[in-house]
Amino acid sequence: MSSGPLHSPVTPHLPVKLRPEILALPAYRQGQAAPTGFKLSSNENPYDPLPGVLEAVDAATRQLHRYPNAAAPEITGRLAAEWGVEPDEVIVAAGSVALLMQFTLAAAGHGDEVVYSWRSFEVYPWMTVLPGATKVPVPNTPDHRHDLVAMAAAVTERTRLVLVCSPNNPTSSVVTAEEFEAFMAKVPTDVLVILDEAYAEFVTDPAAVNGRRLVRRYPNLVILRTFSKAYGLAGLRIGYGIGSPAILAAARTTIVPLSLTDHAQLAAIASLDRGDELRHRVAEISSRRDAVYDALLEQGWASIPRPHGNFLWYPTGPKTEEALEVFRRHGIVARAYLPDGIRLTIGEAESVQNVLDASEEIARLLA
Repeated sequence: MSSGPLHSPVTPHLPVKLRPEILALPAYRQGQAAPTGFKLSSNENPYDPLPGVLEAVDAATRQLHRYPNAAAPEITGRLAAEWGVEPDEVIVAAGSVALLMQFTLAAAGHGDEVVYSWRSFEVYPWMTVLPGATKVPVPNTPDHRHDLVAMAAAVTERTRLVLVCSPNNPTSSVVTAEEFEAFMAKVPTDVLVILDEAYAEFVTDPAAVNGRRLVRRYPNLVILRTFSKAYGLAGLRIGYGIGSPAILAAARTTIVPLSLTDHAQLAAIASLDRGDELRHRVAEISSRRDAVYDALLEQGWASIPRPHGNFLWYPTGPKTEEALEVFRRHGIVARAYLPDGIRLTIGEAESVQNVLDASEEIARLLA
């Protein structure tokens, strides 16, 4: 994706003056629903909410006539205890996407730059443009990983924010701890770095970077996590960040007031109460992911990077739309990222054979 100037599309019937860079932005596209078959397009957790979650949500529903507690003291305190930090080192919002927006608004404006790997999370380009900052996408390596050396080299005096996504969405690759430490040693300490770890719970590689081991190590680092993926609370929108109190305080000033619901807060606490069951579910998904990946290697899929999230990346290139149609014929709804490839979530056990049958057909298509 280019970081050059954006041009507004022709809008002959636009009744008011709007920012051309906003008009040029594509809207966020949600993964398609699946009326039949398997929806593997949104990286959702295939399991029902953990025990106790529905009861907590029901209790919150009975207070719908009241505003939510915007300060979120209970979940903030619980997360502080989980991470071994003080409450003012925790920020909670309506999903990690909301937090990404808050930190971008707090850090970058007109004339500033935001550096990120590409292809990575599709929100990064447009959240950079919203405050008027400049996108600086750095190409992934040929094996679909972050090129942290090139990203560090892309940092200039205008850089205000650097985004590192591990596991990377949509390629499912990770940054190693060694790579991240070398990267942080090169980035100026007055540049904000966000380590976006939305899928961290699924990582089994001991060499991968882990935000829990970086707490308080870098004053300019914020670690983001979410309850949407491993915890299965995608429908309630709650995520959190760990970092310096001064940085988090700045981000709090950009929050949309009252956007974090009591439903989400209580559901998150109930989920944290079921840690053993959560880890069992995550282990099952991770094991299923590895089994699917091994089967794909046997089919000849050497181009698929080893996955570390709860999803796979198919680098189908010019044949992406044809490959997507193959998945559809096999009852699989996947997510296309034109013109690069397809992201496929690891879902129900019953979906695996459909995935493998479709993948074998796509491998022949690409041969």
